[in-house]
Amino acid sequence: MIGRRERNAALAVTLYLLVLLLSAGCSGEPDTGPVKIRWDRETCARCAMAVSDPHYAAEIRGGPAGQKTRVYKFDDIGCAVVWLDQQPWKDDPRTEIWVTDFRDGKWLDATRAWYVTGKKTPMDYGLGAQDAPVEGALNFDQARKHIYRIDEQLYRAPGSHEHAPSPTPAGNNEP
Repeated sequence: MIGRRERNAALAVTLYLLVLLLSAGCSGEPDTGPVKIRWDRETCARCAMAVSDPHYAAEIRGGPAGQKTRVYKFDDIGCAVVWLDQQPWKDDPRTEIWVTDFRDGKWLDATRAWYVTGKKTPMDYGLGAQDAPVEGALNFDQARKHIYRIDEQLYRAPGSHEHAPSPTPAGNNEP
């Protein structure tokens, strides 16, 4: 017959294991997709400005092969694109790029989004993402080229900005 002490010990161990199991399943962030941004409390991985506008934010999920991916947050899709091009794991199939829809702040897959020019964005790249094409909208590859043109114009003049030099995107033969 099991004594009271043994029964209480077994119950305590069972409860402890249950709490561990539940907390392991609920802790951390998901392995894919965008994560919540704490507006005005997190900074852009490229320029260190506060991520404060839910209509123009971006996130990249990725990391070196063999390691768990992590999420990097950005105040503008331009910062995200230029920053990702500098990462040795940029072409890893696990890499995801997310951007908020400039109209309602919902997350979109940045590679499938359409970009409207002429928007007032945090770092002046001027692109607003949306889920459907409209006349004059850019696809992701066109948006990348636009970003590098703006980066060259705005951030390459001496003393104009603190961004580190950015590589041109692969296959970009435009001046």
